[in-house]
Amino acid sequence: MSSIPYAPPVSCHLITWGDDFETGLAEAAALGYRACETFTHIALQYEDRLDEFKDLLAGHGFRLSALYGGGRFSDPTQRDEVIAYNARVARFLVANGADRIVFGPAGPRTPGGTSLAELKEAAKTINAAAERCYDLGVLACVHPHLWTEIETREEIDAIMEWTDPRTVFFAPDTAHLYRAGMDPVAVMADYAERIRYVHLKDVTPDEPDMSQFTAFTGTEQLPVFCELGLGPVDFPGIIEYLRSIDYQGWLTVEIDKSTS
Repeated sequence: MSSIPYAPPVSCHLITWGDDFETGLAEAAALGYRACETFTHIALQYEDRLDEFKDLLAGHGFRLSALYGGGRFSDPTQRDEVIAYNARVARFLVANGADRIVFGPAGPRTPGGTSLAELKEAAKTINAAAERCYDLGVLACVHPHLWTEIETREEIDAIMEWTDPRTVFFAPDTAHLYRAGMDPVAVMADYAERIRYVHLKDVTPDEPDMSQFTAFTGTEQLPVFCELGLGPVDFPGIIEYLRSIDYQGWLTVEIDKSTS
């Protein structure tokens, strides 16, 4: 392992604080973060109050790393709507000095998984929406997600094969890849040249040590995701791999809910 410090820019997803945007900014800043990704519906509340949004970020020493876009890519009847929505988010990002949009696929999944025909339609929509974002100065990064139309390795491979590498990039999420049965590093290695954004996230172990999940009594269902390091995701291995390819894009820490 190299002794040279690896220091790509790090961001905090404010999902932990739900819709309490200002508390999230304050507490994340107190933890030492200087950039954030927030819920898109919160950000777009400031679409006509850009100065107020910028002041909130600047007041905590923050900048915006990305926002989550996406949509129901596989439905051609929604294509124009998906393109327009992502372009809208991209314009907001540009106005705030950011240049990454996370293309999150919508759920629910088709029973039995997403068909090849659906994936081909999804790729058409992703290509069109990503090109619109690219023209605005924003890179669209596909984010495979549990319970959606792009979840499995086969679905990821199809989408990446059928989309334009000049305008469609990759946003691996360590937890979603792991829980869907993949080795995050192996997936990243196959699409290393297209990685432009990363979510660092962990999943609750199948047999959790309840002494580590002190917010729960042990009788209720634990959340799917947990604090980094409490689950099985190999973060040292992931960081070392990203170092090996000299990835210098955002690493965004994401914790849905505190479990301790």
